[in-house]
Amino acid sequence: MEPFRIEIPQESLDDLAARLAGVRWPVQPVGTGWERGVPVGYLRDLVGYWRSGYDWRAAEARLNKFPQFVAEVDGARVHFLHVRSPEPGAVPLVVTHGWPGSFVEFLEVVGPLADPRGFGGDPGVAFDVVVPTIPGFGFSGPVSGTGWTLPRVAGVWAELMRRLGYDRYALHGGDFGSLISLEVARQHPARVLGVHVNFLVTGVDTAADPDLSDAERGRLATMARFHTDPAGYVKVQATRPHTLAFGLTDSPVGQLAWIVEKFREWTDPTSALPDAVDRDTLLTNVMLYWLTGTAGSSAALYYEIGAQLRAGAPPVAPWPTEVPVAVAVFPHDFLLPVRRQAMAELPTITRWTEFAHGGHFPALEQPELLVTDLRAFFADRR
Repeated sequence: MEPFRIEIPQESLDDLAARLAGVRWPVQPVGTGWERGVPVGYLRDLVGYWRSGYDWRAAEARLNKFPQFVAEVDGARVHFLHVRSPEPGAVPLVVTHGWPGSFVEFLEVVGPLADPRGFGGDPGVAFDVVVPTIPGFGFSGPVSGTGWTLPRVAGVWAELMRRLGYDRYALHGGDFGSLISLEVARQHPARVLGVHVNFLVTGVDTAADPDLSDAERGRLATMARFHTDPAGYVKVQATRPHTLAFGLTDSPVGQLAWIVEKFREWTDPTSALPDAVDRDTLLTNVMLYWLTGTAGSSAALYYEIGAQLRAGAPPVAPWPTEVPVAVAVFPHDFLLPVRRQAMAELPTITRWTEFAHGGHFPALEQPELLVTDLRAFFADRR
């Protein structure tokens, strides 16, 4: 393991500036909006801010305030934050992002989790926070090899925590991070204190339970419809990620559009961009993909899952049956689980919390709610 500091060469920023100054814009179909993808007018405005208002060096300085490291694990360089709590007896907590996120998602929650006393919280519930970057993403990429499946990433997380000297630890994740966290628990149940997720994929059989409410049936119908329209990005990344990578690796505006669409669709619509997730944070997240050239290798995780499904194999084994699980449901996520079906598939759920606000990125949208729920779940699991 080695300390890591972000130091992007100036020539990389100059190249970005030149590309942003020479964008070729598509024609916006008359009378259309977000239903066909990111509108030209919206992206022009955001790119204008990227060119003249956004300050990468300020973002870089902020990121470098957090202790960062890299380690070689299973053939990949893994980048991670490791923030030790000043409180004795702090619980080790692994926090995992998904796509199109990054460790930037969690910057607002790391401090309150690691140092609750300093943020007005109970010092008796503190965490040593480890925020790894998935191989193929950001500073953990790009990876040149194949075979980076969810179980393999989970194995890397377990090895990383072993090397850090943690015998037992807690896990939290959203998006891919939820699947990876649950897989770590399946592989190493004796080492995991509990798993907290804010994203859970369950079955979509609306006829299986006659006692479902209309609202619950609506959730399942939304999940079923997901594959007919909003899941276009999944189809592309699960089948031809390398073809997509040419455009996203060559065009910063293409990379921005590919990511910003999901932040727009998956965040709380009552707080539209740039308010649900502020522009600087959004652009910093995009910069991690752009500066590291990881559009293709991050999409490869979808390909590995797709390849397993096409071969008739599940991407992960059945969920763990020994480890307590908490589910935090934020109402504007794009897939919302139903408790009855979730309990049927994951019977060790011991905490289920439904919130009134927030979407797919709660650490960015509702950091206080997420921190409170994590503290409540792990308060007696030490």
